[in-house]
Amino acid sequence: MSPSRVVVRFGDALSAKCTSLSNQTEGMGWESPYEGVDLTGGVTFLDFKIDSVPAWELEPICYVNSRDGGQCQEVLPVTVYKMPDSVSLRQNSTTVKEGEQFAIQCDIVNVAPARNLAALWHKGNKILNSETFDESSPSPVSKSSVLTLTAHRDDDGAEIWCEAKLNLWPGEQGPAMMRSMSHRVTVLYPPTYTKAGNETLEMTVGENMTLNCNAKGNPPPSYRWEFPQFTKEWHDKEEVIEPILTLPFELPGVYTCTAYSNQGNVTKYFNISEAPSKFSLVTS
Repeated sequence: MSPSRVVVRFGDALSAKCTSLSNQTEGMGWESPYEGVDLTGGVTFLDFKIDSVPAWELEPICYVNSRDGGQCQEVLPVTVYKMPDSVSLRQNSTTVKEGEQFAIQCDIVNVAPARNLAALWHKGNKILNSETFDESSPSPVSKSSVLTLTAHRDDDGAEIWCEAKLNLWPGEQGPAMMRSMSHRVTVLYPPTYTKAGNETLEMTVGENMTLNCNAKGNPPPSYRWEFPQFTKEWHDKEEVIEPILTLPFELPGVYTCTAYSNQGNVTKYFNISEAPSKFSLVTS
């Protein structure tokens, strides 16, 4: 039998050749409800052709009659497939909080045979999960795969999508995969400082000091500063809301910065002291 098995898209053409190696062959034929070939005498090979495959199940049988009245038969395994009409994602909420579980559903519509179907879940260039289906029907059906994840801040902005793949030839490339549109994950999480921990600094009077209170969060945090003493007029008149504060050192003490959003807040302390003088008084 050549080929030994056939994989064909529904509606496409199919062809195979049956060959007898016996020198006692009287005749050959193909038994099939579609384009069967009657017993043909005096041949050692016989072609079977269908211009447009009309059914989801086909089992053409090649039979060989011998001169001694015997007959041998061989079934040609045929897999008829159809790519999905569509592959799409559904999610109840487009925004989740860190630590919450969320689910995304992949709907694969009218695919055959579903027993050869795999739903592959991707995040960026990583495969998160693969699901196969226990389905006996050879005709088109619709299937759904659900991916459940726990939201993490590293997932914020990540793209997730689903891909439908028909594994029709073991170890070989099958039809082109069909993928859904990408879903962009939005994860809400409280502020976290990019430079963690409180800081202790020694400064000299008049020297510019830079206090870095930059934090990352979603939504982006706002900032609030508190100073040890308000000796400058602008301290009284202006609210400092920037994450990085640069100003001349005047007074020692604790400078406090709070990064806050509707997801939470975090506070950082800068303990500023005056550096010892580099000069010492010499007395005689």
